[in-house]
Amino acid sequence: MATTGHTVKAFDSDLGQIRGLVSEMGGRAEAAITAAIQALSRIDLEAAAMVVQEDRKIDELEAEIERSVLRLIALRAPMADDLRDAVAALKISGVIERIGDYAKNIAKRVPLLAEMRSSEPMAILPAMARSVSDMVRGALDAYAARDAAGAVAVQEADRHVDDFYNSLFRTLLTYMMENPTSITESAHLLFIAKNLERIGDHATNIAEMVFFAATGEQLIERPRGGDPLTPGAE
Repeated sequence: MATTGHTVKAFDSDLGQIRGLVSEMGGRAEAAITAAIQALSRIDLEAAAMVVQEDRKIDELEAEIERSVLRLIALRAPMADDLRDAVAALKISGVIERIGDYAKNIAKRVPLLAEMRSSEPMAILPAMARSVSDMVRGALDAYAARDAAGAVAVQEADRHVDDFYNSLFRTLLTYMMENPTSITESAHLLFIAKNLERIGDHATNIAEMVFFAATGEQLIERPRGGDPLTPGAE
């Protein structure tokens, strides 16, 4: 019995360390979103470059989590709930890495927008970014607490982000028609908005993984909002 107890304690300790790494990785990705949008709003090239540089740490954490999870599975042979937790950590770290990449992509566009004269179409982006950051934070909080209800709330919030994206798409399209010289800059902003919309989708993916890890059941995927860039979308 003592050996069993020791094994359980060791597993819990290992999983706790992995959870800590996932939380750190998620916190860095969330911070990258905020920093990238602030750099965009201020056209701060130095801050944008820092976001790109810091993405390396997110990549390193993903690799560390992968090694730790594979080691945990190999040494502890977890079953049922414990196995779901371990696999969820592995999958979630991969999704967070993609979120970090989207934040990096936003930062990379800041130098391209340095000569933009009008800030009008940019007004919606910070609000959209805040909603997306809230989704990421909510998904990570749900993961830390094994909170199925919190995961559902994140999924429901994604509709709000889709509405932001569709609204911004229409705003930018109108702006380009009225100001043909702004087409290049507006196209960059549209790509940034799409990056934010994809971050929201990835936060939803994390929520779905959290729900499964907590309940053993699949979270019913909600219908996605129509993408104006997709033929046939409404």
